[in-house]
Amino acid sequence: MINKKIISLVLGVMCFALTVGICIQVKTVNNINSKVSQNYEENNLRAEVLKYKERYDNLLREIEDVDKQLKSQIDIATANNSELEEANRKITEGNKMIGLDEVTGSGVIITVADSDIDQNSVLDSSDLLVHDKDILKIVNELKNAGAEAISINGQRVVLTTSIVCGGNIININGEKIGSPFEIKAIGLPETLANLNRPGGYLNNLQQERDLKVTMKKSNNNDITIPKYAGVLNFKYISKNK
Repeated sequence: MINKKIISLVLGVMCFALTVGICIQVKTVNNINSKVSQNYEENNLRAEVLKYKERYDNLLREIEDVDKQLKSQIDIATANNSELEEANRKITEGNKMIGLDEVTGSGVIITVADSDIDQNSVLDSSDLLVHDKDILKIVNELKNAGAEAISINGQRVVLTTSIVCGGNIININGEKIGSPFEIKAIGLPETLANLNRPGGYLNNLQQERDLKVTMKKSNNNDITIPKYAGVLNFKYISKNK
């Protein structure tokens, strides 16, 4: 009688252990399948993004080629005609000023990035991140210092450029850009570099918020700022009568 009870108890324990083992195995398999499925979807999404980026880059190159051909034809058409040459020169200079042409010159390159400090170690972790207002403040100070052309991560700053927060990224000219931010500015290098003076805004970003800030000054006309990739559409400006 006792042997039967012992055998029944042992069988019950074995059945329970077997049930638990099966449940664990089923859960493990489900988790593996879920991860595999998730990785598969992520890979497909990444492939789609790369595909569209390739198309965008190809179209951009085509547009650049067409622009070069158009400029070449304009140069040929205006050759040996002083009035047309002067008009073409004014258009070229105007395009440089409003951002529709690539420009090269001396100036500064400023890099601003989020802090490396653990966000859980501070009361307000937002101070450790670069915000839209920081970029906007730097751009405005560069303009006040006489910058003639400015770009942010390859995005040319023009009259209609918007710099807006978008969560953990910043929207610039409608493009999503994340840290680090590389700001190029063409102008008198010594004047532009004054932004990094003690007590200045860049210095405060380092000293008060531990953001990573570097500035490189160039006097060799080796800073290139691309043209604005969008279309300038002025809706409310009208000609003088």
